[in-house]
Amino acid sequence: MPHVPTRPSSRMNASDAEDVFLSHRARAFAVAYRMLGSIAEAEDVVQEAWLRWQGADRSHIASPEAFIVTTASRLAIDHLRKASTRRETYVGPWLPEPMVTDDAPAPATPEERLELADDISIALLHLLERLAPEERAVFLLHEAFDYSHSEIAGLIGKSEAACRQMLSRARKRVKAEHPRFNTEAREHARLAELFRQALAKGDPEKILACMKDDAIFYSDGGGKVLAALNPLFGADKIMRFWLGIMRKAEEPIVFRPVALNGLPGYLLTEGDTLHSTVSLRIEDGRIAAIYVQRNPDKLAGIMRRMGLRPPPV
Repeated sequence: MPHVPTRPSSRMNASDAEDVFLSHRARAFAVAYRMLGSIAEAEDVVQEAWLRWQGADRSHIASPEAFIVTTASRLAIDHLRKASTRRETYVGPWLPEPMVTDDAPAPATPEERLELADDISIALLHLLERLAPEERAVFLLHEAFDYSHSEIAGLIGKSEAACRQMLSRARKRVKAEHPRFNTEAREHARLAELFRQALAKGDPEKILACMKDDAIFYSDGGGKVLAALNPLFGADKIMRFWLGIMRKAEEPIVFRPVALNGLPGYLLTEGDTLHSTVSLRIEDGRIAAIYVQRNPDKLAGIMRRMGLRPPPV
């Protein structure tokens, strides 16, 4: 739950102000990343929030957390509004920037791990891209961060009634298109590994056995590297596309297991080059959707972290 507002000292010095901001930085980043689907843009939002916190009259700020999260939320909404125009001309499907979460603090229980994965999964962030900026903010602040309707109204500058309506619309959309996980994390990992083995062996029957008949494949190259310009529908089409990728690779493609946005996924590498990241959505024990990120701009953070080179443009 959001912290109970407390009035800070009017004599807060620069060092204290920095400490206060750092104590709420992770939450500000979490809000911005979930809203924007971009680590780089979320970092920009947090930096701008820091500048505004520095320049604020902190003696009149009753709740530092509310000020910082409000600032980050409104900045993220502004970013979304500007991004909507750019994304209309984006080449191919737009997918969120994946985040490696191998070293994230581990939730205490398997249930909490599953809840976190459902909260930041590529599948959910991809769906939220279709919501209006304010709807996305209201949904995330309420569902992921447990803010009340009145608190959200203050955060985004809308009436409480309007926030309730936006939340209702967003919930219906998400419920219809993104059912909550009904697969345990261990089963998700098992199926991901079976899929990896089937691809590595180039076994068509085993690849098909891992997927639902109506599975969907999304590939984001951003117009900078080769990728499917439209989603692929159907397990057979996806299987043939994958086998074509494996055959055309100049070097053997290696699948490196890694946690992406809280769920088992893969980095695909060719030598010291990062080919792509692969995230999966599992429904009823089979793969319902595959999300492949190839855009070098969205892989820059992972490449730096893993010491890998970008795919040739």
